[in-house]
Amino acid sequence: MKYRLLGKTGLEVSILSFGASSLGSVFRSTKESESIEVVHEALKSGINYIDVAPWYGHGKAETVLGKALQGVPRDSYYIATKVGRYLPEVDKMFDFSKEKIVAGFEESLERLGLDYVDVLQIHDMEFAPSLDIILNETLPAMMKLKESGKVKFIGVTGYPLENFRRVLEKTTVPVDTILSYCHCSMNDRTLLDYIDEFKKYDVGIINASPISMGLLSNRGPPPWHPASQGIRSACKQAAEYCQSQDIDISKLAMKFSLGVEEVATTLVSTASLSNLRKNIEAVTEGLTDVEKQAMDYIIENYFRQLEDKTWEGVEVNEYWNKLKQLKAP
Repeated sequence: MKYRLLGKTGLEVSILSFGASSLGSVFRSTKESESIEVVHEALKSGINYIDVAPWYGHGKAETVLGKALQGVPRDSYYIATKVGRYLPEVDKMFDFSKEKIVAGFEESLERLGLDYVDVLQIHDMEFAPSLDIILNETLPAMMKLKESGKVKFIGVTGYPLENFRRVLEKTTVPVDTILSYCHCSMNDRTLLDYIDEFKKYDVGIINASPISMGLLSNRGPPPWHPASQGIRSACKQAAEYCQSQDIDISKLAMKFSLGVEEVATTLVSTASLSNLRKNIEAVTEGLTDVEKQAMDYIIENYFRQLEDKTWEGVEVNEYWNKLKQLKAP
C-alpha cells in the first residue's frame, strides 16, 4: 500500500481508502458477516482510512462498521463520518441546524462504538437552503465538537466544486479536508482545475467514485444515475471499446484516479471480498502498454469531446421540487 499526507492534518492515509456505504446495503443486499470480513481484509491490506455516514442505510453502515471495528486497535485506522444527511423521506433527508449536527453526531458515535472520529464532514452541503447556513451554523457547531475532543478534523463534501472554493474563502472555522466525487475520473477531470486553488488553503483532498457511480464499468450506471444521455453514451462507447480490446475499463478508471498525486486518497466502496481484492490490485499492479494506450485513446476520443461533463444541479433541483410538492396545499 502507498500513503500520502492528508493536507495539513498530519494524517498519512492510504491512497486507496474504504468507503463503508456498501455496508448499509446501499447498492445491494449484503451479509453482515461478509461485510465485517471485508473491513478486516481492508485493514490487513494496509488501507487505514474509512469513510461512513448515517445516511448510508440510515444508520446500518455505521452499526455494521462499529461491529467490525470491535477489538481493532484504534491507532490502526482513521475514521470519517458525516452530518447533515439522514433519512430517505424528503422532508427528513437534510438538516444542517446546529441542534441536529450535535445530536446526529452523538448517535453516530454510539453506533460506531467510538469516543471520537478523526474527520467529521458536512454531507452534501449543496442541499442546504443556503451556504450561509453552512458557514454560520453548521461549521461552528462542528467546531464546538472539535473543541470537545470528539472530533479531530473538520471536512466538507459535495458535488459542485465551486462550493468548496466559496466555503474555503469565507469560513471562519478551519476546514481541513474536502471530499469530491465523480470529478477526478477519466470522463470528468474538472477537479484538476481546482487543485491549485485548494492548495492555497492546504486542505486534504479526498476523491470518491473513480468509476463515476458505475459509468466507467461494463455493467453501466444504475437507472437513477443523474448523468445526461450524452455522458452515458460516451462512457458506454468507451466501455465497449475496452471490451473489444479485452481490457477492463474499471481498472483503467481506478489507475487514473489513484495516479493523481495531489489527491490524498480515493474512496471505493464494496461489501464483496473479491471486489475489494480487485481494488487493492489496482494499487499494486501497473498497466500494460496496451492498457495505457487504451486509456489515452478513450480519454482523447470519447471524453475530451464532451461539452458538459457534469450533472451539477440535477439532483438538487429534483430535491427542492419534491419538497415543494410535499408542502403544497
